[in-house]
Amino acid sequence: MIRTYYLTALTTLAIAAGSVCVPTLSYATDQADQRQESRDTKQEGRDAARETKEECKEGDEKSRADCRQDKRDTKQDTRDTARDIKY
Repeated sequence: MIRTYYLTALTTLAIAAGSVCVPTLSYATDQADQRQESRDTKQEGRDAARETKEECKEGDEKSRADCRQDKRDTKQDTRDTARDIKY
């Protein structure tokens, strides 16, 4: 009789523990996907910033300092976008 109660209590605890672990694992997976998407966005932003600076230097209408600032602005906008994705 006591053994039956013991097994019932043990089964109940196992089910409760399992139901808590499953959402935690799926949350971790979602978080990893968000981090990866954020990293991909940052990499695309770096490429875009390089292209922006190259185009600016070829255009000869701005100074080198202005071109550098354009590159910084592009990278900062990308960081903001990646931060929005991540959080």
